[in-house]
Amino acid sequence: MTELSSEVRRRRTFAIISHPDAGKTTLTEKLLLFSGAIQIAGSVKARKASRHATSDWMEIEKQRGISVASSVMQMEYRGAVINLLDTPGHQDFSEDTYRVLTAVDAALMVIDAANGVEPQTRRLLQVCRARNTPILTFVNKMDREVQEPLALMDEIERELGMSVVPFTWPVGMGKRFHGVMDLRAGQMRVFAPGEDRKGVDDEILSGIDNPAYAERFGDEYLHAKNDIDLLRDAAPEFDEAAFLAGKQTPMFFGSAINNFGVREVLDALVDLAPPPGERVAIQRTVAPDEPKFSGVVFKIQANMDPAHRDRIAFVRVASGHFERGMRLKVVRSGKELRPNTVVSFLSQRRELLDEAFAGDIIGIPNHGVLQLGDTLTEGESLQFTGLPFFAPEMFRSVEVADPLRTKQLRAGLTQLGEEGAIQVFRPAFGSVLLLGAVGQLQFEVVAHRLEHEYGVKARILPSRFQVARWVTCDPADGGDKELQRFIDANQHRVAYDAVDAPTVLVEYAPELRAIESNWPKIRFHALREHAGLVFQKQLEG
Repeated sequence: MTELSSEVRRRRTFAIISHPDAGKTTLTEKLLLFSGAIQIAGSVKARKASRHATSDWMEIEKQRGISVASSVMQMEYRGAVINLLDTPGHQDFSEDTYRVLTAVDAALMVIDAANGVEPQTRRLLQVCRARNTPILTFVNKMDREVQEPLALMDEIERELGMSVVPFTWPVGMGKRFHGVMDLRAGQMRVFAPGEDRKGVDDEILSGIDNPAYAERFGDEYLHAKNDIDLLRDAAPEFDEAAFLAGKQTPMFFGSAINNFGVREVLDALVDLAPPPGERVAIQRTVAPDEPKFSGVVFKIQANMDPAHRDRIAFVRVASGHFERGMRLKVVRSGKELRPNTVVSFLSQRRELLDEAFAGDIIGIPNHGVLQLGDTLTEGESLQFTGLPFFAPEMFRSVEVADPLRTKQLRAGLTQLGEEGAIQVFRPAFGSVLLLGAVGQLQFEVVAHRLEHEYGVKARILPSRFQVARWVTCDPADGGDKELQRFIDANQHRVAYDAVDAPTVLVEYAPELRAIESNWPKIRFHALREHAGLVFQKQLEG
């Protein structure tokens, strides 16, 4: 095995997904704690305290106790290099989460044991299932009064359409939560609360069928033992092929806030999650251990360091060996980069890196040269597919309170638009910029960031528009000439997005249907992929 292949096989790149408040960010923090990446876990609830979760770095996240931006963290555990992506739980930021899921090889789904499967969990699972992403499940908050484990298992199978294989099983819940049985190792880890630090090792009891357990743990043990006996007959065997195809999920129980059950999850990620696999480009399929570097920009984040007004392009390495200072080609523009200040991440803490391999996430400081979806290579013309933008469902116009700050407003919105957290539209006719979003919270975050990161107080005002569609025209139907004719005839309702893709904006759906019938050669898209709307039918199907 070559050194390159060996390094690729060590990589595990996964995202943590869940409904808001299921404990996703807390679990992220504890995974970092158990891997040794941090020594003290930040509280994600006690926002008045000086510590905050490592993965929540944006000021508004610390104030509200929510995650609204994806965070990237790299750590090493048991010889594996783990790239962990913590995603926004709030549904208004699901588009950012969708793009992050294109950059990972597996997902860890966190479920609140009291609430079971919630709406955002279903939506994210649909994205994972569409990509056949392997999923591990962590049932959190067992130290509270929650649903019965068998009921949760049944709900996950029914709601998410995948078979569940318990790897651990809880003994009790709430105040009478005694620990978890490790069904594969045949042992019990005894519960002991403790939030911040890794204390001495938990008490481990050998065996599952020990009569002494009933004396020590009472009815809770007997109840768990009955469940386990039932599972031995009824639950399916773990099938690695089904897991890797996203059709079966291993299930773990614990309490992230108390550091309990986290180690089993971390071990399972190393043992079960796949190393980086092949990635599809328009031109060909790219293997991860090819010698030549290739990578794709799946996220851009402005102002990770507000003092320097920086913009970082997050690149998922798809193949080869990245070395600092190497010549890279931006395939879309043909421009050459020689990045010398490339960084790896522990959320907002950054370290200069000298090399990276397939599966790693690297950060390239960027001043408008890179866009979401860009492919970087050592010269080959490749375009990776699958990074989507969805047509906004809500629109607002934006004005600056102080006319002297107009330049700062435009600069701020340009950078925030490049991130993809909000879509910024420049009308063909008129000067008032339009913002498009999936949810109201995105507008609030943009207003907050404009004020605190760019020094601009903005007025976010209602807009008459309610529907947007990107427009193209096939060469066989007249191509650019016909498209320009459409734009000229509809200037009052056409705008350009962050990459100058033309968009038609209308007030009502019937108005859109009328335009479509009047312009049969023009194609209207609810989904834009970076590479000029390639594979549009396949994506929309």
